[in-house]
Amino acid sequence: MLKEKIYADLVTAMKNKENLKLETLRGVKAEIMKFEVSGANKEADDEEVKKILKKLIKQRNDSAAQFKSAGRTENAEKELAEKAILENYLPDQMSPEEVEKVVDELITETGFASKGDFGKLMGPVMQKIAGNAEGNLVKTVLQKKLK
Repeated sequence: MLKEKIYADLVTAMKNKENLKLETLRGVKAEIMKFEVSGANKEADDEEVKKILKKLIKQRNDSAAQFKSAGRTENAEKELAEKAILENYLPDQMSPEEVEKVVDELITETGFASKGDFGKLMGPVMQKIAGNAEGNLVKTVLQKKLK
């Protein structure tokens, strides 16, 4: 299970004195525990852990962008390093070409091909790729494909 792997890597990072990885994984553990103790009151499965990781990655991206715009490159680099650590626990993301293939298949299946059909296609595409590509990438591909 993904949660156990993260916890085991946290212990390893502690033993190896990998401070950045240790700090990052402690944050992940805290988010997992917060989920489990909150209203859900259940153990986090792999899908929940992936959602938590994606949320944390998005936070790191946003923070890095804000630090860069404020001229604080050292802080931005730290955020991006944490993001890289978090990404190691997610499956590989689809390439733009792979997303285009899925979009093309759904356009052929559904017959939706106009810009007005964007909303009708976005849901099925996101469902089909099942979190293996970022929403922004899917949006860009759909906008390019729909005329």
